[in-house]
Formats: sequence, structure tokens, C-alpha cells
Amino acid sequence: MSGTNGSVAIARPDNEYDVLCDDVGQFLRRYTTEDGAPVTTDTELDGVTGYTPTGTVRRCEDTVAAANPVIDSTVQRQTGAGTLTIAAGARSVTVNVYAGAPTVAIGGGTAVALPAGTSLTWAVDRGGDTGETLQDAFVFTGAAGHDFIACSTREV
Repeated sequence: MSGTNGSVAIARPDNEYDVLCDDVGQFLRRYTTEDGAPVTTDTELDGVTGYTPTGTVRRCEDTVAAANPVIDSTVQRQTGAGTLTIAAGARSVTVNVYAGAPTVAIGGGTAVALPAGTSLTWAVDRGGDTGETLQDAFVFTGAAGHDFIACSTREV
């Protein structure tokens, strides 16, 4: 069609998204319109899996953690045979392996060898009123010739 100019607009719904928090954690809320009426759809953060909020829904930044919680720290070194246990409820656990291949068993699971040079950290980012902690105990086991350090922090 010679000489024809123009454009075609196809109406699409306008989607707006917000990351919100409830008593369990974060989720995604999509705001859109259908037939002129506002509609909200809640999903997990993947944007696909349906989600039903629990408790009070709020903007995540409105969540207030305890101001200046008191943190207890530990550091333990194991040279040779022996076991170091970090009880469940820690805010962070770090291990550095200097020699040998000690093992770590998390939450009673299968022990995994950590070769020399390994440095691992497990941690949560919010404590206080939200009560985030590592739910499992960490059991580090060394044998003759092993040398490693395990550190942890927890709220008191």
C-alpha cells in the first residue's frame, strides 16, 4: 500500500510491582486493571508462584529491627583430632581451614570434607524482633594433621 503511514496502538494492561513484607517474609504484589477495575495479585519473588500473605502486610522498609542488639562472638581453633560445635541459633558461622580436610555436618546432615584453603560463611542479615537466626547446629570435626578456626556470632 504505497503512501500509507500510521501506527496502531494495542491497549495493554499497565502493571506496577511492589515488594512487600508480611509476618513470614517478602513477596511480590502486582497491581493492574481488568475491565477498568483495580486488581492485585500476590506472588513469591519469582513473580509466578502464587502467594497468600500471613499477618500484617507492610512495606519492607517499615520493618524495624532491634536497635543496637547485643552480639556475642566466639572464635575457636582446632588443631588435630577433635570436634567444635556451633549450636543452632547463631547469626553467623565462619570456618577457615589451614591444613588437612576437616568435615562439617550441618543440622545432623552428612559430613562434608573441607580441604585446606577453604573459607566459608553462613549468615543472616536481620536479627532483633524479626528473630532471624541460622536454624541448624554446625559440627566441625578434625583429625590428626588438621588445623582450622570456627567463628560465630549470636544475639544475646
